[in-house]
Amino acid sequence: MLVRDLARSLVFYCDLLGFTEKFGRPEDGFVYIETGHAQIMLEAMPDDLSNVWVTGELAPPLGRGLNLQIEVADVRVIHDRLAMAGIDLFRPLRRSWYREGEHENGQDEFLVQDPDGYLLRFMQHIGTRPASPSRS
Repeated sequence: MLVRDLARSLVFYCDLLGFTEKFGRPEDGFVYIETGHAQIMLEAMPDDLSNVWVTGELAPPLGRGLNLQIEVADVRVIHDRLAMAGIDLFRPLRRSWYREGEHENGQDEFLVQDPDGYLLRFMQHIGTRPASPSRS
């Protein structure tokens, strides 16, 4: 993901969201971060966009139409850390059930935008239940 300020993004992702740096190439403005099984590559947006993978105009908020779901062990820990930092959520913490065939998957989830506007959905799986006709 191209970001306008790599240092600011690292503070957001690592200090607030709990990601850790797997490796980086500071000379290239590149850092590879992870939490659990989720991995994200952050790259500082260069002045010359001709050498990066850009498919269209880059204007804030970046990532329009993109919704990254990141499963975590405890969604409330991240939620509370963001609240303590005064970060506004795109969608508050809630319990949701999503139908998949004959059952529903439950998750506690919230959505937040990163400093560049990328939409992140943090979720914790809470189980499954049979889908009822009224919930189909």
